[in-house]
Amino acid sequence: MKTAPALFFLCLAWFLLAGCAINPVTGQRELSLVGQEQEIAIGSKQYEPARQMQGGDYLADPALAAYVNTVGQKLAAVSDRPLPYEFKVLNNSTPNAWALPGGKIVVNRGLLLELNNEAELAAVISHEIVHAAARHGAKSMEKGMLLQGALLATSLATAGNDYAPLAVGGAQAAAALITQKYSREAELEADFYGMHYLSRAGYDPQSAVQLQQTFVRLSEGRDANWLEGLFASHPPSRERVEANRKTALSLPPGGELGEMRYAEQINRLRQTAPAYQAYDEAGLALQKGDSGKALALVDKALASEPREALFHGLRGDIFFTRQNFNKALASYDQAIQRNASFFHFYAQRGLTREKLGDLQGARQDLTRSASLLPTATAYKKLGDYALASGKLSEAKNFFQAASSSKSEVGKEALASFVRLDLPENAGRYLSARPEKTEDGQLRIRVSNPTPLAVYNIVLAAGYLDDQGSIKQIPLRVSATLQPAKSVLLPLDTSGVPVKYLHNLEVKVISAEIAAGK
Repeated sequence: MKTAPALFFLCLAWFLLAGCAINPVTGQRELSLVGQEQEIAIGSKQYEPARQMQGGDYLADPALAAYVNTVGQKLAAVSDRPLPYEFKVLNNSTPNAWALPGGKIVVNRGLLLELNNEAELAAVISHEIVHAAARHGAKSMEKGMLLQGALLATSLATAGNDYAPLAVGGAQAAAALITQKYSREAELEADFYGMHYLSRAGYDPQSAVQLQQTFVRLSEGRDANWLEGLFASHPPSRERVEANRKTALSLPPGGELGEMRYAEQINRLRQTAPAYQAYDEAGLALQKGDSGKALALVDKALASEPREALFHGLRGDIFFTRQNFNKALASYDQAIQRNASFFHFYAQRGLTREKLGDLQGARQDLTRSASLLPTATAYKKLGDYALASGKLSEAKNFFQAASSSKSEVGKEALASFVRLDLPENAGRYLSARPEKTEDGQLRIRVSNPTPLAVYNIVLAAGYLDDQGSIKQIPLRVSATLQPAKSVLLPLDTSGVPVKYLHNLEVKVISAEIAAGK
C-alpha cells in the first residue's frame, strides 16, 4: 500500500505530465497549465484596460499607428507561433513596450522618439513577440497558479501613470500583467529568437546589438524616465549585449535598416515632441497646485498640436481644479471629440456635469467611463447616485466593487459599503473570541476592523451541554467601539460548569453604525 507522501508525489507527477507541452519557439517540453485558448482570451480581455490605464491609444497621427502595426505584422508573419497579434501605439511619454499573453503588444509613443530606424523598432517588437510566442507571460501566470493557487495577482499598479491605482475588478489583473518582470533567461531567450525573427523579416540583426548598447548606456546614466519604463521590466545588461553580438555572428550579414522610412513616419511625432514635453510638465505643475503654470504650458502644447485629446483633457482638469466648471465641460467635450474611447475624459466630464446639476448626464458619462475602464471613481459616484435614489442593493454593489481599490476613493467606497451592509451582517465585520487574561480570567475580545465606529454590539456566548443543547450567555457592548480598535469584556461564567468552558464559542449578533461616523 502506498503511503500518503508517495501518493502525493505520484499525483503531482501525473499532474505535471498531463500539463506538459512543446514550446513552439524553443522546442522544449515544459509545463503548460494555461491552454492557448485561455491564454488568448486573457490577453484579449486585458488589452483594453491595460491601454486605458496608461494613457490610451495615440490617435493624433493615425498613419504612425498603422505603420507600427505594419512592422509588427511583418515580424509576426515569420514568428514560430501563429497568434491573433495586435500592435498599438500608446499615448504615453515613458519609453516602454510590453506584451500580453496571446500576442497583444504595445509600443509607447515615448519609445518611438528614442529609436533611430525601422530595424530598431523591429528589434523591440520582435523581442515582445517572443515573450508572447514563447509563453513567457503565460508561464508567469502558471507559476502563480502553482505557488498561490490563483491565476493573477490583482494588487499591482503600473508605473508612469496615475490611473492604475483606481482600477478595480478584473482590470486590476491588467496592471499585474504589464508590470511583470521577466527572468534573466526569458530576456535572453526573447533577444535570441527575436534576432532570428529580425533576420527572417529582412532586417539587419546588428540593430538589436546597437539598441541594447543604447539601453545599457542610458541605464548607466540612470535616466529616470527610462528607469520607469523599459528598464523596469526589461533590464539591460552587458551580458545581453554580448549575447546579441554572438547571435548576430550566427545570422546572415546585412539586412534593411529603414532609416529614411522611419524618419518620415515619425516626422510629425518629432515635430510635436516639445508639445508633449510641455503637457507632461503641465501635469506635474497641476499636481503641485500651480494651476497658472499648468494652464500656460497646456495652452503652449495645444498651439503646437491641437489634435491631441490629452491636452484638451488636461485643460479640463485645470479648470475643474479652479472650479470653473463651464470651461472644464467645454474642454472635456473637445477631448471626447478627438478621442471618444478614453475613460478619463468621461469620468471627469461626469464629475463636472454633477457640479453643474446635470445628474442624468453625469450618470451616463460615469457609466461610459466604467465600461472602458472600471475605476473606483466611477463606481463610487454611481453608488452615491443609486443610494440617493433609494436603490440600496445597487448602491452596495457599486460600493463593494469600488472598495477593491487601495486609493482614497476606494477607502471611501469601503466605508459606504460597510455603512449599508454591517447593520444586516454585523458578524461579517466584527469579531469576538474568548481570551484568557494573565491572571487566568476568561474574557471576550471584541474587535472592529472596519473604518467606521460602531455601538450597541450584541453578542452571544454559547456552549453545548451534555444533552447537546446550546446554552447562551447574552452580552452587549454599550460603549462605542472605534475603527480598528478592540475591547475586552468581562464574562460571567459563574453558572457555567468548568468542563464546558473549553468549547465556549462567541459570535456577533448585531451592531449599529455610530451616528455621524
